[in-house]
Amino acid sequence: MSAISDLPPLPSYTLRPLPSLLPFISDVYLSLFLPVVAYWGLSLFFHVIDVYDIWPQYRLHTPAEILARNRASRYEVARDVIVQQVIQTIVGGLIGLTEPADMIGKEEYDVARWATRLRIAQRGLPQLLSLVGLNAAAISKNMAPAHPMIAGILAGGRYPSLAMALDEMTGSPVLTFAAWELFAAKALYWFVVPALQLMLAITIMDTWEYFLHRAMHMNKWLYTTFHSRHHRLYVPYAYGALYNHPFEGFLLDTVGALVGFKLSGMTARQGMFFFTFSTIKTVDDHCGYALPWDPLQHITSNNAGYHDIHHQSWGIKTNFSQPFFTFWDRLLGTMWAGDASLKYERTRKAAHDKVQVQAEK
Repeated sequence: MSAISDLPPLPSYTLRPLPSLLPFISDVYLSLFLPVVAYWGLSLFFHVIDVYDIWPQYRLHTPAEILARNRASRYEVARDVIVQQVIQTIVGGLIGLTEPADMIGKEEYDVARWATRLRIAQRGLPQLLSLVGLNAAAISKNMAPAHPMIAGILAGGRYPSLAMALDEMTGSPVLTFAAWELFAAKALYWFVVPALQLMLAITIMDTWEYFLHRAMHMNKWLYTTFHSRHHRLYVPYAYGALYNHPFEGFLLDTVGALVGFKLSGMTARQGMFFFTFSTIKTVDDHCGYALPWDPLQHITSNNAGYHDIHHQSWGIKTNFSQPFFTFWDRLLGTMWAGDASLKYERTRKAAHDKVQVQAEK
């Protein structure tokens, strides 16, 4: 047999359009609406606990600081966020309409392709074992009666017991995959590869945003013209997460997410999750609370407390990483180091005194 003919055959398939996740709206429109709904839904949650001061013990800043230190009204913030979301939705719509539709029907074929790759990878095992003086063929023969699966792996992916039937046309044995090969192939196809694509998209987005964000601070013209608007919020709050100059918001957030989506090879539905999850993470990073039960505050050290330092006058040239991980800050030495508690205490007291003076006038 040739190297190709002794592999199990790949199943045939018929493609058909993937049904929409929700029957009353297409996935294209859903992918546009979900990030916006997630943004305002999570922002509303934090706004309610902020206004009613529900968990003051977990605040990063006092209400007095919000009044005394921020340089933009809540109306200005909401207005600019809506402008950015309109731009984001238009760009996302154009991309969505040009993306090929997600299809189904090829899943078994793709799983079999992964199983084939695993079978081919096993071919090199005897040669690898021979490098350390082991005879894979002899070991496989001895193990075959008690452990046929392990014996087949050691034999370079040859499983004689799996060819149980004969092809009606050729009379040759019909080869099949081992149970472990199919299990591993399904795990790769359904879980491992999508997880790696998500991690790649996140890494690309973090890289894109770190270097552009850092440039916005290091270049005086870029900072004055664009990025200074975001830093009118010395005390960040949830729905101010996307309070940016429209050009900056487009370049950093919209384009950054799209580059990550495109280069990672995600499907449209994977992109829907990626865009929505990125939005939720961004809102959480600006929420102004360190809630101990908030999972997003613990899966990575880039959380509300980490990003809040960047919004302070004394930490503005540090902690550029956003929205997921901090590896660029660590590698390039831009992570805040030291105890910030005394600095926070001074700004908290100054804001309280300012609000008190204004109230007495």
